[in-house]
Amino acid sequence: QVQLVESGGGLVQAGDSLRLSCAASGRTFRGYTMAWFRQAPGKEREFVVGITWSGGSTDYADSAKGRFTVSRDNAKNTVYLQMNSLKPEDTAVYYCAARGSMVVLRTPETYNYWGQGTQVTVSS
Repeated sequence: QVQLVESGGGLVQAGDSLRLSCAASGRTFRGYTMAWFRQAPGKEREFVVGITWSGGSTDYADSAKGRFTVSRDNAKNTVYLQMNSLKPEDTAVYYCAARGSMVVLRTPETYNYWGQGTQVTVSS
């Protein structure tokens, strides 16, 4: 069984920063692509950013470019999402996901494993 556990969410003001973490356990994630998605109330889950196993390839949604940075520490089976210059529209539950492929895709259905999510709330 695979577990993904997110942490680092919280309530911040516009312009602040947060760093989310996603710790994986239960099996080796060698070769797995990891991604962050988010879902705001009443909206569909949307892709934020993805990163391949090596970290050599990333894909950012337009909303994340220039403000968010994804990284991973494979020795720790952990993926990070550094979020800077947060805006109220970034408010959502943020989910970590994993897929057994070396390609980043933006479709949630292509990811095999999901965390429980962590709430990020940005006040204006």
